[in-house]
Amino acid sequence: MASLLPPGGAQTLLGLARILIALLFLQHGTAKLLGFPHVAMFDGLKLVSLLGLAGAIEILGGLLLLLGLFTRPTAIVLAAEMVVAYVVGHAGRGALPLHNGGELALVYGVVFLLFALAGPGRFALDRLFGGRA
Repeated sequence: MASLLPPGGAQTLLGLARILIALLFLQHGTAKLLGFPHVAMFDGLKLVSLLGLAGAIEILGGLLLLLGLFTRPTAIVLAAEMVVAYVVGHAGRGALPLHNGGELALVYGVVFLLFALAGPGRFALDRLFGGRA
């Protein structure tokens, strides 16, 4: 089947998706640690806690993903964080992700695995430093 994208279009689409996902994911970390955007359940969150660690991983990983720097190892760490988030925060609330609120963690995990396997796409600093993009 012929591709609907022009030559190189898949890499451009992958790069744009990486940037968008990174911006969305960053919000989770900034909400936890910086209070922006405000999420009431994170009020008074301590940095030395499981959620504090998650917020730090989300900010650092989100920034690296946004820049396309160390994309593959960063994506693996973020996918692992999403597995932990699902198991610790959601799985105990029911068997189905729709019922336990874990769909977003699972979707992020799958997307991060995609970036780990497919690379950063276009617009990535990995390409400037000779990394395997």
